[in-house]
Amino acid sequence: MSTYLLIDIGAGTMDILYWDDVSDLHYKAVVRSPVPYLADKIACTPGDILITGTEMGGGVVTQVLKERAREHRVVISAEASATLHHDRDKVVSWGIEIISRHEVQERMADNRFSHFNLADIDGARLETIVKGMGVPYAFDVVGICAQDHGVPPRGVSHLDFRHRMFTETLNTDPHAHTLLYSGEAVPPSMNRLKSIVRSSEVLPAKEVFIMDSGMAAIQGASLDGLARGRECMAVLDVATSHTLGATLIHGEIAGFFEYHTSDITGGKIDRLIIDLADGKLNHRQILDEGGHGAYLRKAVGFRNVERIIATGPKRRLLADSGLPIKEGAPMGDNMMTGTLGLLAAIRIRKQQKPFPVV
Repeated sequence: MSTYLLIDIGAGTMDILYWDDVSDLHYKAVVRSPVPYLADKIACTPGDILITGTEMGGGVVTQVLKERAREHRVVISAEASATLHHDRDKVVSWGIEIISRHEVQERMADNRFSHFNLADIDGARLETIVKGMGVPYAFDVVGICAQDHGVPPRGVSHLDFRHRMFTETLNTDPHAHTLLYSGEAVPPSMNRLKSIVRSSEVLPAKEVFIMDSGMAAIQGASLDGLARGRECMAVLDVATSHTLGATLIHGEIAGFFEYHTSDITGGKIDRLIIDLADGKLNHRQILDEGGHGAYLRKAVGFRNVERIIATGPKRRLLADSGLPIKEGAPMGDNMMTGTLGLLAAIRIRKQQKPFPVV
């Protein structure tokens, strides 16, 4: 018997799936992402701010702290400063003071500062959410996915570096589940995912697995009922911050592209999907267009694509597409794409029977 807790940490939402493999019962929740949740708490607290913790998703947290630093003191631990930027000089240029670990306790004793801890995993909040489902707050396996650009060497862009992390693995084994890591095996350069592993130590779990959210979405979307029996397909995950599209043949990733969702339209998606399938996309081209990059292992031919499945909270942006895009709902829920992908990848890694998707 195993109980699973799967958590997909996005820019807008945090999607949570609980599954018991004996009873085959599952429960789910879609709640506000840790980034805007924490940003609002900081914004509503006046005065000087002390920040500790680890690297988490930045976004609006970064903006709130930059704005606060214009009028008040913002002091942040060196480890937590990676949330704002990996270049410490850049953080300091915003008027934010970075302190060492041994200085933190001294500042915490100063009641002039309101203290906040940065972490993608908030154990107390998760406990409240899970217990609200009416299930025990204890798990055999926890799976977590989030986006991590990695920490590139000097002179290498974070987009090229993230792309390289994916392609080096996929060139060896072109399946999304190969980019799942056990907690202790996360590459050192993936600082956010390693930070999530550390912050997940507060969870009552026997095992923890970590995965990039884009790869989890590809895995999950490929399990949608609309994909059943299809040998060649395209999947899209139009998330709050990023949109990822991929072509798959016989379950293998043939190629993918990634963009900021704010730059996506139905017309652009049409071109990207067709060109990806026909082998006409390349990484540098997508970067030059303002995207995150592209990977092409095999041209499947657009005429051979049997189905195009879209998931994600912002897939309404595809309304003006001219392609026959079908709206997917893995496990009957569009928002569970990433968590289902996590669960499937973990079951494959542990050589267990596939999750019974309906």
